[in-house]
Amino acid sequence: MGKKITIIGAGISGLATAYWLHKDGYDVTVLEAGNQPGGAMQTVKEDDYIIDFGPNSGLETTPLISLLAEEVGLKNEMIYASSISNKRYILKNNHLHALPMSAGGMIKTKLFTTKGKLRVLKEPFVGKSEDGYYQSIADFVTRRLGHEFLDYAIDPFVSGVFAGNPHKLSVKSAFPKLYRLEELYGGLVKGMIKGAKERKRSKEESKQSAKMFSFVNGMQSFPTAIAANLKDVRYNYNVREIIKENNSYKIISDNNEDIISDIVLSTVPAYTLAGITTNLDMELGKHLTDVYYPPVMVLYVGIEKSKILQPLDGFGYLIPTKEKKNFLGAIWSSVIFPNRSNDTHAAFTIFVGGAKSPEIFNGDEDQLVNEVIKSFSSIMKVNGEPEIVRKRLWHKAIPQYNIGYIEHEKYFEQFEKNNPGFFISGNFRGGISVGDCVKNSDLVANRIKVLIDN
Repeated sequence: MGKKITIIGAGISGLATAYWLHKDGYDVTVLEAGNQPGGAMQTVKEDDYIIDFGPNSGLETTPLISLLAEEVGLKNEMIYASSISNKRYILKNNHLHALPMSAGGMIKTKLFTTKGKLRVLKEPFVGKSEDGYYQSIADFVTRRLGHEFLDYAIDPFVSGVFAGNPHKLSVKSAFPKLYRLEELYGGLVKGMIKGAKERKRSKEESKQSAKMFSFVNGMQSFPTAIAANLKDVRYNYNVREIIKENNSYKIISDNNEDIISDIVLSTVPAYTLAGITTNLDMELGKHLTDVYYPPVMVLYVGIEKSKILQPLDGFGYLIPTKEKKNFLGAIWSSVIFPNRSNDTHAAFTIFVGGAKSPEIFNGDEDQLVNEVIKSFSSIMKVNGEPEIVRKRLWHKAIPQYNIGYIEHEKYFEQFEKNNPGFFISGNFRGGISVGDCVKNSDLVANRIKVLIDN
């Protein structure tokens, strides 16, 4: 259509956006510094194991996910989590307690005291905050639901999703839908009831009711299939700098293959974008480098089922900070998706580090792995050693939408206004989940089309 679009980054955000644009006939090139598509979506096959070192699954919160999978020829490989994995556990006093998912379960559970349960019942009568923009999720939850709910529900949940610190994460930026329930409806219970009608109209699912999905051969199948349906994806292409030339942008590379583009969309991490836009806007770099990415180790173990005494009847478990363990939690990978191991073995993914304990990696890494496996084995009542142990340390894992993140968001919007044709996307804008990234890919693709067509 006469305009050249260049997308930097072949993760799910960049590839999905490229697909929507390519599908409608736009000239799109995707540049990727690595040698394969997927970004953080990395899957490895070894013997009978399928190991996801990045996202292990996604929630089908938008119909765009199923549509995209179907159009790139992956619909038949899309699989959903087993029903047995609906149960989620929380560790308390070295015992696993099922997280209550109903009013009856809340009454019976030993996860919360009677006082804690009664405190939750007060939620509909709690008023709005006067300073929601600069409020942590910890402050928000304590005010509305009490300390116990923070300690044994939200704290481990935040660790599991963000690898984050609930006392630092902004409720407005990190959990916008939760924040919106209070702002729009006056409370969480009221909002969940009234918000269900709104979601039904938009054909979106809440993250509580959305189906969990993956693919037969792991999550990296998704970006790989999307990339295969695009015309121009260039790997091992390292962008060194982006400069503005008249009404277009010059992308300078280490490959001596510079590109002049009318439209540029960056989907790379904030710290990467900061290094290639210094000539465009110095202030942008300050905001980008201020986005914190904590280190997280993904530790994968395969164990013979006969050695495990803990019943494998759930998704896995998360560990509250108060329990003082050396890892954040573990998902029971082969319970969720049975093809992740053979019939005689179970596969687990353990998460270590995060924003609450980045210093854990300061010592000997192998010793840390051994200590974590020992702690994990104690909780799971494992008699013996794992058959397989594999690890991946992400030095900069998940962007933290900390208090004050609204200032970064405002500046990203201002930068785009000051630099027409330059768009910023990726999981540090609009949500970190796979569903958020796919939804935002459609939104940014439409913004690019409007700019070109007008």
